[in-house]
Amino acid sequence: MSDYDVIIIGAGPAGMTASIYATRADMKVLMLDRLSPGGQIINTNYIQNYTGVGSINGAELAMKMFEHTQELNVPFDYKTVTSIEDNGTEKIVHCLEEDASYSCRAVIVATGTTPRCLNITGEEQFKANGISWCAICDGAQYRDKDVVVIGGGNSAVEESIFLAGIVKSLTIVTMFDLTADPMACDKLKEFKNVTIYPYQDILDFTGEEKLTGVHFKSTKTGEEKTVSCDGVFEYIGLTPVTGFVKDLGILNKFGYIEVNDRMASNQEGIYGAGDCVTKNLRQVITACSDGAIAAQEAAHYVQNL
Repeated sequence: MSDYDVIIIGAGPAGMTASIYATRADMKVLMLDRLSPGGQIINTNYIQNYTGVGSINGAELAMKMFEHTQELNVPFDYKTVTSIEDNGTEKIVHCLEEDASYSCRAVIVATGTTPRCLNITGEEQFKANGISWCAICDGAQYRDKDVVVIGGGNSAVEESIFLAGIVKSLTIVTMFDLTADPMACDKLKEFKNVTIYPYQDILDFTGEEKLTGVHFKSTKTGEEKTVSCDGVFEYIGLTPVTGFVKDLGILNKFGYIEVNDRMASNQEGIYGAGDCVTKNLRQVITACSDGAIAAQEAAHYVQNL
C-alpha cells in the first residue's frame, strides 16, 4: 500500500492550492519543497492583480496561502526531490535529504521556475556581490545609489517601480522595448530618475574588485555604451525547475512539462501545475487555477484505481 494518495512537489501558489483541493477531496496528501513555502511570490514586493485581494505584499500572500494549508493539516516537509520512479499505479518520489523516498498513487509537479542568467563576462564574479535577481531581497542596500535593471517584462518593470522609489538613479536596459503591463509601464515612466535603453545587447559587466558598470550595444545602431552603477538586477526570463523529471518523457524542448487542459502529462498519474508547465500566462492566479485542476484530476485518478 502506498504511503500517500497524492504527493505534491513544490509549495508555491500552484502546489499549495493543489494541496488544499486534494485534501478536501479526501486524499492523503504530502507537500514537499526544498525552500520555504511561497515560491517566487516571496520575492515580489506588491501583487496587484490577484482577484479580491487588491494590493498585497508577496510574502504576506504566501503566508496566507500556507496558513490555509495548515488549517487543513496538510503535511509539509523540506525535501529536495531528485527523481520520480514511475511504476505504473505506484510512484516513488526520491529525495536528497536522508536519502528519503515516499510512495504514492499520483504526483503533482509544481516546482516553478528559477531566474535565467546572461552568462557573460563579470556575471559569475559579481553574483550576489553587485548582481542580484531579487530587488525585494537586496534593493534596500542600494538606497540613494545608482542601479541598473536588465529586462523589460512584468517582473523587471514591477521591481523597477519599487527600486525607483529608493535609489538615486535607475537605468533599465532591455533587449526589446518594455513588454510589461501597460499601466505598470506608465507608472514606471513617471519617475524622474528612470532612464530606459531599449533594443540593447548586454556585452559584459565592468569592474575589478567590485561592480562598476554595465556595457551594452544597440541592436539598431551598433552604438556601445557603459552605464556606471553600484548594483544590477537581472530579470531576463525563467528556467523551469524540472531536471528531476527529465527521464520521464514529459518535457518539451524548453524543459517545461507538457500538459493537457486537465493538467495531465502523457504519463498516467503524473500532473503538472503552475509556472513549470506549458502555458501562455504565468501569474499567481493561473498557478492557483492549475493547482486546483491538477488536484481534482489526480483525486479522480486515484479514486478510479
